[in-house]
Amino acid sequence: MRKFAPYLSFLRDIAIGVLLWFLLTRTVGEARIVPTPSMVPTIMMGDRLWTDKLMLHFRPIARGDIVVFTPPPQVKSADPYIKRVIGLPGDIVQVKAGTVFVNSQPLTEPYVNEKPDYVYGPVTIPAGDYLVLGDNRNNSNDGHLWGFLSRDAIISRAVYRIWPVSRFGAIK
Repeated sequence: MRKFAPYLSFLRDIAIGVLLWFLLTRTVGEARIVPTPSMVPTIMMGDRLWTDKLMLHFRPIARGDIVVFTPPPQVKSADPYIKRVIGLPGDIVQVKAGTVFVNSQPLTEPYVNEKPDYVYGPVTIPAGDYLVLGDNRNNSNDGHLWGFLSRDAIISRAVYRIWPVSRFGAIK
């Protein structure tokens, strides 16, 4: 048995590493690759992000947060989406004349690629739901097309860009 001790020790270390990786990615956060340009200019296609799962349990979702979520069934996609939270439960949201209004007030959005060229609402967001839109408003499959996002569908909050290194840092 002694001659196998180094191998058993190595296998134990591998098993512990896999277990720690599994626990980390299931509870704390994980890296994500952005596959589409729907969040340009904030997040570019191909960016790698670190997403936070843990703080979703301790801090409420706020307007402006960028969230990763399982899209609603009508989207027919198994891949998670990433969008910005625009409307919170109870908000009245409307898009008209290239401006997003929340509770009759224009939303200041320095992060959008271009003003939306569509009309939406007014809609009242139900309890437990959110309205999410891409920053690339006219090129995003988002809530203005398929409706509200349930809180239960939110997987994590995007917090840091980890790649490319030239744009490493917090995401806002």
